[in-house]
Amino acid sequence: MTDPRRGQNRYEIDKAISTMNSAVHTKSPIDFAQLVGVIGDAVVISDASGAITLWNPAAERMFGFTPEEALGNSLDLIIPERLRGRHWSGYEKTMATGETRYGHDVLRVPAVHKDGRSLSIAFTVALLHSAGPEPGVSGIVAVIRDETSRFTEERNLRKRLAELEAKSGA
Repeated sequence: MTDPRRGQNRYEIDKAISTMNSAVHTKSPIDFAQLVGVIGDAVVISDASGAITLWNPAAERMFGFTPEEALGNSLDLIIPERLRGRHWSGYEKTMATGETRYGHDVLRVPAVHKDGRSLSIAFTVALLHSAGPEPGVSGIVAVIRDETSRFTEERNLRKRLAELEAKSGA
């Protein structure tokens, strides 16, 4: 069943919420579906094969793809072509081993918007584990922030600093 407010598969939302409920300690009940829907950062969940199973409104704003365009499709939608081989190699290893070397690190990588422009994103990932008789990794959740403006500003500042250093050294 699809949630008409979010365009998400209700099962995937319920599964993600169940995972969050069991991992979060709180004094009061939290509506995690609402949280994922209103948070400013993109939240993207992909299954073990790399198909997108959750795409929140911030992901739509950031990358330009509607939930209907993203859900069920590969993460290749947002991964630059030149980086796909490296990405999928690491993704498959993570799914096979149940471990990620990135843990709680903030990753900074290029991404692609629907219109083809490059984005600079920062994100953290967490593994989602299956419940039931055959435990294992069922997918990955990424919480993503667009840092394109910050990255561009830093690059311009480094360029300006290099120009000033070159002038003062001359």
